[in-house]
Amino acid sequence: MTDIVLTERAARRIKEIMAGEPEGSALRISVEGGGCSGFQYAFEIDRTRQDDDLVVERDGARVLVDPVSVQYMSGSTIDFVDDLIGQSFKVQNPQATMSCGCGTSFSI
Repeated sequence: MTDIVLTERAARRIKEIMAGEPEGSALRISVEGGGCSGFQYAFEIDRTRQDDDLVVERDGARVLVDPVSVQYMSGSTIDFVDDLIGQSFKVQNPQATMSCGCGTSFSI
């Protein structure tokens, strides 16, 4: 089993975003090659859930993660931060051995 957790702040922000989207939409998070540290997270709104997607839910918010990305995100916490740099989703990934300064890419 894979433990990917949504914080309360992330769930609240996802629900705000989805309020303006068609029924059944969810936030899809995937891991892609690239970025300054080797891998990077991609965030998109998706209305199509695949049979093998991991579905992470909290307080009515839903996140979809494909099976390839799940292996790189196991044990992660998805948060939403609003700081001096701006607003963004942050993935706190215990598997990441290194990340870039802005936190959008990582290596394992």
